[in-house]
Parts: sequence; structure tokens; C-alpha cells
Amino acid sequence: MKNFIVRPILALAFLFTLMAFAPASENYRGVKKRAVKKVFRIATTNPYYIIVSKKDYELKVFDEEGWYATYPIVFGSKDLSDKMREGDKRTPTGNFKVVLKKVNKKWGQELLLDYPNEESYKKFNERKAKGLIPANARIGDGIAIHATRQSEEWTVDNFYNWTDGCVSVKYSEMQDLYGYIPVGTPVTIKP
Repeated sequence: MKNFIVRPILALAFLFTLMAFAPASENYRGVKKRAVKKVFRIATTNPYYIIVSKKDYELKVFDEEGWYATYPIVFGSKDLSDKMREGDKRTPTGNFKVVLKKVNKKWGQELLLDYPNEESYKKFNERKAKGLIPANARIGDGIAIHATRQSEEWTVDNFYNWTDGCVSVKYSEMQDLYGYIPVGTPVTIKP
């Protein structure tokens, strides 16, 4: 009976030792990640935050140890400046949070952001006051990090901006991202 308990424990200890010394790697889809994924995390706090770089077309995930993963992405418009108003297809810059995880029937898994938030409304109202956008313009909503359609991963490979202002990850890579990013994760979108 004693060996029945000890052998699985020794096997797990060996596995964790191997994982601890594994080098950083790049998987077959081009997503760069640290080799060790924390699937046995006991802590209840969210260790992740996301930084989106428009100029680099990259979404980087960080945790308490630093860089965790990088995903290639695309946006809405070729104009990578800040979102001004509803319908301009631009991706907003600023600080956001993931407020909902859901599956969209067109492109699969998505992480809905809290756009517009207080920071977004402040910029929007200042721009209206300065006459940079029409007085009847609306701010818009529904900005998310979501997948491409399954057959359209090529859009990311070719830097083809196709969304209405969202951040788009390859369909296959979004499954990975969606799997470990919880609601509440901070997201910074940089120019």
C-alpha cells in the first residue's frame, strides 16, 4: 500500500523538476512562451496582466515572474492612433480590464474589455469639447481581445487589420490565451 502512494508522488516530483529547468521556447504556431505553465497554481489572486503594443503588433502576457507569453495580433484600422468615436474602426489606447469571457458564434472565444471606462469617457469628452469629433458622435463599446475566424488566421500573419476596433489573435492561439486569462486581468493598450 505504501508503494502505491509513494510512486505517484515521486513521479510528480520528477516531472516538476524537469519543468523547472526547461528553457524558454517557441511553439509550432509562433507563440513565444516560457516553457513552464503554472497549471498547479494554488494562489487565488490573478498573477497576469496584458500589454498590447500596436506598433509591434504584439500582445504580451506577464505574471509575477515577468514575461510569460507573446502572441502576434492585428487590429481594426490601418490607422493605429487612438479610437476617437464609434465606427472609426480604431483600437483604443489606455488601461482596461477583462470584464467577461464568452464565446462568439463568428470567431470563437473572446475577452471583453471594459471599454469605455472612465479614462475613455474623459478623452472622448475632451475631444468633443475641442471640436475634434462631431457633437453628435458616440463613444462606442464592445471592444474585446478575440480570435480570427478559424479559416482566417492568415490575417494575423499578413498584418491585415480587419476588426471594428478589437484586438484579434489567431483562432488556435486564442484557445490557449482564453484558457488561462481570468476575468479581472488588467490590459494596457499602447500606441
